[in-house]
Amino acid sequence: MDLGLGGRGFLLTGASRGLGFATARALVDDGARVLLSARSADAVDAAAASLGGAPAATGLAADLSDARAAEELVGAAVDRLGRVDGALLSVGGPTPGGVLDVPEEAWRAGVDSVLLGPLRVLRALVPHLSDGAAIGLVLSTSVRQPIGSLAISNGLRPGLAMTAKALADELGPRGIRVFGLLPGTIATDRVTEVEAASGDPAAMRARTEAGIPLRRVGRPEEFGRVAAFALSPAASYLTGTMLTVDGGMTRAL
Repeated sequence: MDLGLGGRGFLLTGASRGLGFATARALVDDGARVLLSARSADAVDAAAASLGGAPAATGLAADLSDARAAEELVGAAVDRLGRVDGALLSVGGPTPGGVLDVPEEAWRAGVDSVLLGPLRVLRALVPHLSDGAAIGLVLSTSVRQPIGSLAISNGLRPGLAMTAKALADELGPRGIRVFGLLPGTIATDRVTEVEAASGDPAAMRARTEAGIPLRRVGRPEEFGRVAAFALSPAASYLTGTMLTVDGGMTRAL
């Protein structure tokens, strides 16, 4: 299938590695140009170089917890890409812990990173989007069912998913699509770190895979291909929805 991505430009946040980088790889492989963003300048430059460098891929360090970063990032996307046909916004994980255990300051920090960070980018980005553009938010399966010891994520990500749904209504008349992606357990560096910290990574992996109908964790490129399709003109009638990419692990509809 031709996804129709040739010559199109996309902004991706949190994209120096993991799911964002896998999506960037899929986009570039299909002829798109990308601007990658992450907190580390070295990491984002290395990621862009591994995708072939300019003009296919460039990078810019940005910390979206800084209220000024969104305008600077979007301005760079417009300058470097010429046209912005879409964006993939990865929302970082807030402090873990139970509902009663996590301090109020962590909840406030979570609101800033999970809700306000992406909202600032969206507000800066939308005026520059081409008609027919697409916006994807990388969320979590906590949108559909709670995850143990991730109270802040369980509380805030469903709200961001509903915000995306409302934004799809607002931007629909321009043909701009908005959707969410809900990854399950994908074999990223972060998952490897968590498994290593458990003291018995093989046992933890086995327990995880036993709860997944496909009996394996996902590969980043599997997520990246789904995200690239959803951002592409080939998915032109897909909006206002949440796409679960989890090997069947989520038990909710």
